Amino acid sequence: MRTLLRGLSSINDVLLAIGRGIGVFAIAIMVLVILLQVYCRYILGTALPWPDEAARFCMLWMTGLMAPTALRNGGFVAIDTIETLLPNAVTRVLQLLLLLISLLVLITAVQIGWKEVGGLGGRFTTASLYVPTSFSFDSWYRVPRSWMMTSLLVGIVLLILVNIELILGRFISLFDHDYRDTDGSDISVDPATRTIGAE
Repeated sequence: MRTLLRGLSSINDVLLAIGRGIGVFAIAIMVLVILLQVYCRYILGTALPWPDEAARFCMLWMTGLMAPTALRNGGFVAIDTIETLLPNAVTRVLQLLLLLISLLVLITAVQIGWKEVGGLGGRFTTASLYVPTSFSFDSWYRVPRSWMMTSLLVGIVLLILVNIELILGRFISLFDHDYRDTDGSDISVDPATRTIGAE
């Protein structure tokens, strides 16, 4: 099981690094188009039709690609008061149960996301986003809404991979009380969403 965990952890390392890179790029583009819209609206007195939608597009992709890293590193908001009051063995079991429930929710979310991307909502196009289809910029293609909603599906799939990694780590910790996470600390005192890695 440790071999499986090590392999999945390596895969997640690569996927999440790529996601963080794209996410940072999306944030930069979002800030630029918002600043452009502010300049055009309040300095030039004429608002552009596309920056708001472009910023929303970038925000959705940034969220979908950054959320798995937040889950893996324990960056989500959590109430861990009960965990600190329970014995370590009970805490491990509770963390594992919470991760399993989260996995069921994420699997359901994948089904919803798939329906949204391929269903009725994904068949429409955005109101003002176009991409050029030639280097001369004489022809343009209106961006489908499915491109935007795919961020939901990609983000949830990455969350599932991270969730499975955390479940494997918690399961190993039930039988090996000396098992430690990637920073060398005892996972029994960490939040349920701490990164779990193989030694």
